[in-house]
Amino acid sequence: MMWARCACLAGAAAMIAVGIVRQEYVLVLQKAVRICLECIGIG
Repeated sequence: MMWARCACLAGAAAMIAVGIVRQEYVLVLQKAVRICLECIGIG
């Protein structure tokens, strides 16, 4: 059971690292800002 947790943690860390390298966080942040502005009626 412990090896499964470690494998999932390593996989998650790898996917986060790939997302950072590909700069996908910029796209996610832009979408979040757009959604928030639409919710309050500014965008």
